[in-house]
Amino acid sequence: MTEETTELTISREAAAAFELALRHAKMYAASTLVPVSYQGEGNVANVMIAVNMAKRIGCDPLQVMQSLHVVNGKPGWSSQFLIACFNTCGRYAPISYRFNQDKTACRACSKILATGEEIEGTAVSIEMAKAEGWYQKKGSKWQTMPEQMLRYRAAAFLIRATAPELGLGMYTKSELEDITNE
Repeated sequence: MTEETTELTISREAAAAFELALRHAKMYAASTLVPVSYQGEGNVANVMIAVNMAKRIGCDPLQVMQSLHVVNGKPGWSSQFLIACFNTCGRYAPISYRFNQDKTACRACSKILATGEEIEGTAVSIEMAKAEGWYQKKGSKWQTMPEQMLRYRAAAFLIRATAPELGLGMYTKSELEDITNE
């Protein structure tokens, strides 16, 4: 086989793989089970990207589409999805949370299963949320469900510092909402 023949074969295989992926993407886009931002012919590209992301992290495409949100043009994971990826990846014990006595600060913790080493993320507090401007934002969940927000943000910090590959370097949806100027 010549170099030119090999390249032609690879090109045909790549084209066939792309066509198959496109057919799958169109199938998802035709479904009402996927979020609206993935439905219809005009969103096939979004589906292709979500399927690629799912493949990269070893996850089901529908699960990624249900958990990936766009905030001001930037993709972000739901906190629950990111925590689930960490808890089920097989390298770490499920995340636990340590609160201070009055539940105004939280730290996410885990253990590296291979070594037994305890790991801790950055402590997150209501004071931090106020200083960063997260707490005061209109419609902020920090005001109505602070304990849950402390858990989500502490977990995101732990995961991004310990296993950034699980989130593909992306923030969570709530983080994107908190850092936007709108």
